[in-house]
This record gives sequence, C-alpha cells and structure tokens, in this order.
Amino acid sequence: EEASNRRNRGSSGINAEYGGTIERMTGILTEHFAGKWPFWLSPRQVMVIPVMPMFNDYAIQIRDKLHNQHIVIDTDLDDGATLNKKVRNAQLAQYNFIFVVGEKEQNSGTVNVRTRDNVVHGEHTIEDITEKLIRLRDSKSNVDN
Repeated sequence: EEASNRRNRGSSGINAEYGGTIERMTGILTEHFAGKWPFWLSPRQVMVIPVMPMFNDYAIQIRDKLHNQHIVIDTDLDDGATLNKKVRNAQLAQYNFIFVVGEKEQNSGTVNVRTRDNVVHGEHTIEDITEKLIRLRDSKSNVDN
C-alpha cells in the first residue's frame, strides 16, 4: 500500500511540474510579445466590424468562411457602439487584423483591412485575404505583414 501511495504522489508531482513549466513559458512569451502576439500564436487573430447593422450578415458570412479555414475570428455586432469605438476596442484587445465592412465591401466581395496599430491596408478580396492569413499562420512568422 505504501508503494502504491508513493507512485500516485510521484505521478501527480510530475504533472504539477509540467503545469508550472507551461505557466512559466506562457508568462515569458506574454512578457516578450507585450500582449502583441504574432498571428500564428494569437488568441485574437481577426475582428470583423460592420459599419451598420444592415451589414451584420455580411460580417457573419466572412467570419464563417475564415473560421472554416481555422482562423480565430470574431465579429462585433454591437449596434449600440459607434464604428470608431468598435475599432478602438479591437485594437485594445490586440486583434492582429481588423476588417471593416459596409456597402462597398459587400457589393465587391471585399474587406477593408487594418492592423491593431491602425495601419490601413485598404480593400482586399475575401479570397486574397484568406490566402494571406493562411500563409501567415502557417509560416509561424513573428511579423504580421
């Protein structure tokens, strides 16, 4: 019985060591990146923001398409917030990319792309931006360009 107790304590001790190591590594990475995770590692890769509630369906369509490609993507469908407030919230939350969509984008099948640092990259087709995000994710690069 005593040997059995030692074995049980020993295995849980090993598991605790791994947990501590993972926590330390996560802390080191968080400090290193200062919350600005590279795209491939980011828990908040893309935010889609419709300019008005009438474009919510288009934003959801984009979200679903990129989600199916294993991109971490959210939509801000808060009708009570202004466009500027939604963009600012996404920047503060450190989303790597922010897609703004309205009538022009819906009619042309595009998204207006900006980064969390408020650099505007302009309009891109959904197909082109999807390919770019997949390449960026798979390259495991620390540069989000």
